[in-house]
Amino acid sequence: MGPIALTVLIVVVVALLIAARMSIRIVRQFEQGVLFRLGRVVGVRLPGFRLIIPVVDRLPLVSLRIVTMPIQSQGIITQDNVSVDVSAVAYYRVVDAVKSVVAIENVAAAIDQIAQTTLRKVVGRHTLDQTLSETERINRDIRQILDVLTIEWGVEVTLVELKDIQLPESMKRAMARQAEAEREKRAKIIAAEGEAISAAALGEASDTMMAHPLALQLRNLQSLVEIGVDKNTTVVFPAPLMSTIGELSAFLARENQAASSTDGRAPVKAA
Repeated sequence: MGPIALTVLIVVVVALLIAARMSIRIVRQFEQGVLFRLGRVVGVRLPGFRLIIPVVDRLPLVSLRIVTMPIQSQGIITQDNVSVDVSAVAYYRVVDAVKSVVAIENVAAAIDQIAQTTLRKVVGRHTLDQTLSETERINRDIRQILDVLTIEWGVEVTLVELKDIQLPESMKRAMARQAEAEREKRAKIIAAEGEAISAAALGEASDTMMAHPLALQLRNLQSLVEIGVDKNTTVVFPAPLMSTIGELSAFLARENQAASSTDGRAPVKAA
């Protein structure tokens, strides 16, 4: 074999190796391949070992995994004219590999832009209080709008969540004052309810004491015990207690008189 024939053989072998390398495609488990033959879509290639015709065929691979896409913070004016900065995060996945390649040039960039405009539009239809308290409904509205737009691109938006809502400093101070006033209102209402319950209980107690005078005397003695605990130098006796002491003295005088009349002894003066 001459030098020319050897050179030709080497070139042919190298060309065959290059052609073989270009013909082999490995489609991974989470991917699908869209096969183009002479510029036309022939079909979808599932995961595994695949062969294509070099130069004639092209097999771009499309990932079917869920993609996490952060939505940049957007300056939004709410329905009640409050300026807020809202950021979110969206999750989407490709459900039709052919549409995601044929219908749109860059599906990730397209979803990013449409998500930003949709976020601005949906939040702008709500007041500040609704934006802070109805995040679940806002998330659902954004996802539904994105689903309608992206289904033509072979993409499904699975979840949208508002991530952060930044308020102006003046609005934060106003909301703090509002929250403080709300707490003070609840505290006053609770105190008033307690006073009402206490007054009702005192009314019932006074009715009981009017029906049972001895209960009032027992309460006076209990008050005296409570005063004595503090070791005060001055003790103030309630007026009913003084009358009780007088009645007790008269009772002791009668008892002494009765005892003296029985025993014949001189009566003992009550203190």
